[in-house]
Amino acid sequence: MKYLFMLVMTCYPSFAYSQSEPHELHTVGIAIGLLGGLYDGFYPIGELKTKGDFGIGAPDKINGELLIFNGKAYQTTSDGKTSELPDNYKVPFAMVNNFRPTIRIRINETISKQELYRRLDSLFPNQNGMYAIHISGKFSYVKSRALPPVATQPPYPDFKTWSKQQQFFEFRQVSGDLVGYRLPAYMDNTNISGYHFHFLSADKKGGGHMVDSELSNVIVELEPLEGYTVKIPDTKGFRQFNFQQGYNTEAKNIDEIYETKH
Repeated sequence: MKYLFMLVMTCYPSFAYSQSEPHELHTVGIAIGLLGGLYDGFYPIGELKTKGDFGIGAPDKINGELLIFNGKAYQTTSDGKTSELPDNYKVPFAMVNNFRPTIRIRINETISKQELYRRLDSLFPNQNGMYAIHISGKFSYVKSRALPPVATQPPYPDFKTWSKQQQFFEFRQVSGDLVGYRLPAYMDNTNISGYHFHFLSADKKGGGHMVDSELSNVIVELEPLEGYTVKIPDTKGFRQFNFQQGYNTEAKNIDEIYETKH
């Protein structure tokens, strides 16, 4: 049986945003700094929500994974629990935007993560563009992960070493949301290029960084982004950090950074 892959252009008139509001990504912290050991939170969730209602990031001390969806911030910890974060909680890194999709795709058959990425690639008119992506509906399978917190104070372990402590979770026949981005290679260092998704189950009890998935009946919404801003930390650790040291420069995506060959 042939699959149904339907593309619908829509302007989403019910959204309360003005047409003149720019489609922009707002980044707090520097990704390469996070991977190099800048784990301390400096930017409050409450302030982050003024920059966007949709996004992903890292909790303080990289204690799990961060997801922002519908104006709420969720943390999934290494024990598999997911909870909403208060406005005074501070994060070391996050990417957010006010999500206003302009393209909607309905996928009614079961496809793998790799097939999803191939289809998305075919839809992006600008291969060097930035795109916010929301996938909602039924998933046959989702594998996610989360890191345990590092030590309470510096010196912190190297991220590459610490990432081996990550915990994995599996969900089957689950409804939920994937929140994420596809960013171009020139945004590496400040951000993380390629596809990057975090998962949130419909009951808000499970989540984490999406490692693998099998979609069965979902809607995919896309928003092309026009530019991005970066909030630089004003912390002692940031001021003393050596950005010339680089980090895992041969990695092609976030999963290679984590070295998840499981």
